[in-house]
Amino acid sequence: MPEAAFSLLAGWDSFYVITGSSAAALTGLMFVVVALSGEARLTSGPEASVATIRAFSTPTVVHFGAVLLLAALLTTPGHTVLTLSGSVGACGFAGLCFIRWVMVQMRRQTAYAPIAADWEWHVRWPALAYTCLLGGAAGLWWRPATALVVVAAAALFLLYIGIHNAWDAAIYVSVARRGAEQPGGGHGA
Repeated sequence: MPEAAFSLLAGWDSFYVITGSSAAALTGLMFVVVALSGEARLTSGPEASVATIRAFSTPTVVHFGAVLLLAALLTTPGHTVLTLSGSVGACGFAGLCFIRWVMVQMRRQTAYAPIAADWEWHVRWPALAYTCLLGGAAGLWWRPATALVVVAAAALFLLYIGIHNAWDAAIYVSVARRGAEQPGGGHGA
C-alpha cells in the first residue's frame, strides 16, 4: 500500500473508535435482550426458544462482533496491503458463510414463522454488507481511498442492521411477555 494510503487509513481512527465502542456496548445490551426473552414464558418450550434465539439473536451479536473486529483490524498499525486486504476479505467471506448458517437456523426453528422483513434484515442486508467487505478488500489494491469508504460503509451498515434487529427482538419479547401475562394466554383485549 503506498504511503499516501497509510495516511488515509490513519484518518479513520476516530470513526473506528466510535463504531467499535458502539458495537461493544450494543453487544452487551443484546445479553439483556436474550435474558429478557428467557423470562418471556413463551408457550413453545425451551428447545424452540433456544432455536429461535440461535436464529434471530445470535446473528445480531455476530454482526456487532464483526464491527468490533473490523474496528480493531483497521486501527492496527503496520498493515501492508496484503494483511489489510486479507483481514477485511476474511471478515467478508466468514460473514457470508455465517449468513448461510443463519438461513439454515431460520428455517430450522419452529417457534416463529419468519416474515419477509425478517429475511431482509437477517439475510439479505447482512449478505450485502459482507459482500461489500469483500469488494472493499479487493479494492484496496487499486483504489484504497474508495475501498476504505466501502469498508466503513459496510461496518456502519452492519451496526445499523444489528440495532434494527436488536430493537425488533426487544419489541417482540415485550409483546410476547405482555401476552403471556394476560389471562387466557394473551388473547384478551
